[in-house]
Amino acid sequence: MADPDGAIEVRGTVAGRVTVNGNDPDAIVARIERTRQSLAQTIDTLADRVSPANNARRLRERLAEEAAKPEVRLAAAAVGLAVVSVAIIRIWGRRKK
Repeated sequence: MADPDGAIEVRGTVAGRVTVNGNDPDAIVARIERTRQSLAQTIDTLADRVSPANNARRLRERLAEEAAKPEVRLAAAAVGLAVVSVAIIRIWGRRKK
């Protein structure tokens, strides 16, 4: 925020405290460059968040992590056994008729 004496404080990843005195071109250019770098980093972060390919990759990774849990594997095995059992019962029932 701006101070009464004309100093400017920039917070975040850019800088802790930057003072620009009036018309110092080097300070203004340095501030512009820091702002440009910060903006570029923000845009890259946003682009990464909305990228369909990156979202699909993160989803695959999350699914792989969930599938590696023992309780999920046990549940999947139980569902698989139930499906096989129902299929066998239906096939066996048709043979008897």
